[in-house]
Parts: sequence; C-alpha cells; structure tokens
Amino acid sequence: MTHVLELENVDVFYDQVHALSDICLKVEEKDFLAIIGPNGGGKSTLLKTILGLLKPTSGKIMLYGKSIQKSLGNIGYVPQFSKFNRKFPISVREVVHLGFLKNKNSPFAKYKELDIKKADDIMKQLDIFHLKDRQIGQLSGGQLQRVLIGRALAVEPKLLLLDEPTASLDASAKTQIHEVLKGLNKEMTIVMVTHDMSAVSTYVKNIACLNQKLFYHGQPLLTESILGQVYGCPIDMIAHGVSHRVLHKHKEN
Repeated sequence: MTHVLELENVDVFYDQVHALSDICLKVEEKDFLAIIGPNGGGKSTLLKTILGLLKPTSGKIMLYGKSIQKSLGNIGYVPQFSKFNRKFPISVREVVHLGFLKNKNSPFAKYKELDIKKADDIMKQLDIFHLKDRQIGQLSGGQLQRVLIGRALAVEPKLLLLDEPTASLDASAKTQIHEVLKGLNKEMTIVMVTHDMSAVSTYVKNIACLNQKLFYHGQPLLTESILGQVYGCPIDMIAHGVSHRVLHKHKEN
C-alpha cells in the first residue's frame, strides 16, 4: 500500500510543554483515520504540525515520500467551526472561493472562470449551492461545517484533515457530516480529530489513540486497558452507549 502520510519519531514542544513525544504514524491511501484522546492530549497540535503551523523539535513528516513543507498544497484543512467568526460579512460562495487563494493574500484577488465553476460543483456536491449567497451567520452549524469542508476541497486535496468536525452539532447534523466524509473518502485520505465515539464505531477505518504519546494505531477494536492508558480515567467515563466495536474485551497477553 502507498503511504500517504508518515511521521517518524516526531517530538513537539508547544509553549514550553512537551506536547507530542516520539510519534510514529503511517497513514495509507484512502484511509479514514480518527484521532481520539483526552482534551490537551495533543490531537490539534498533531494536525497543526502536519500542516506546518508548528515545527517539530525532532523527527520528520513526509507526504507521499516528500518533505511536508514541499507538499502542503496537497492538504485540505477544516478547522473547528466554533472558532470561525460567524459575524464576518462573507457569503457561502465567498468562503468556498477562499480555498483558491492558497498563498495569495490580496482581498481583491480575481478568480478564474474554471475556479468559479469548480466552486459551484463543490457546493452542489455538498448540497449547499442553494445557500451560495447567504451570509455565514445565517447558517446552521451543520451547514457551516459543509461550507468549511467546501473551502478545503477547493485545493483539490489528496489528504483532508478535520479538527472535530461534528463538535456542537445535533445528532442529525452529525450523521449528515459523517455521510459527506464517507463519500469523500472514496476519493481521498481523511484524518479526523474527534470525540464522537459513535463515528468511530460506524464510519472510520482505523483509529489512533493519542495522549502526548501514541498508544494505539489500528482497527477500531480496543481493550479497556489501552483506553485506560490513553484517557487516564475509568473506562465507563467514555464507554457509555458506545458500540462494542470500539470497546472490545479480551485477556491481555
């Protein structure tokens, strides 16, 4: 299999805190990987490091065998929409168009006709074309999340990174977002930070359990022992209502 993303012995210090320690991770082509772990465990830091926003203290990150610094154009990123300024006077169409700017910072940038058509196609794909002229503050949480996914798709990414894409959404909106991602996964590799254990049990192909260190990477079949190490708390704090596919009991070797 082709390794889309490789992290080798990555250490990251963030605000004088050892945020990530000796992370080794390989993500295969068309994987749908969920990164789970407690708050403050380094999940968002890991995404920022892959994006080049934070520089590793040691180790290396490769995308398709090349240095990540030379491959950032192949990555789409969807931030937490709760940190997105919904009062900003910008429309759905304009947010999606921002994905075409890449390294251009001019507010007066002109878009090519091909880009405009591509944006329309993306909005239709995500079922937000009918909202194209609406100001983002008038959108529901699920609609805004699809708009931010649309902006990330404008770069035609091979790897899509998402930071808690269903945070603060109701159950129906969560399902809609996960179905969108399931469809996109047929075309690209997805890495998603999440606390949504129902998504882990239903949609993702592999998981990575992170709390400064990487405790587990593989199929979503976990023992209580591993989850106890990752979360540092009783398992029933996160196990309530979660599918047996996530929490798998067996004797340790």
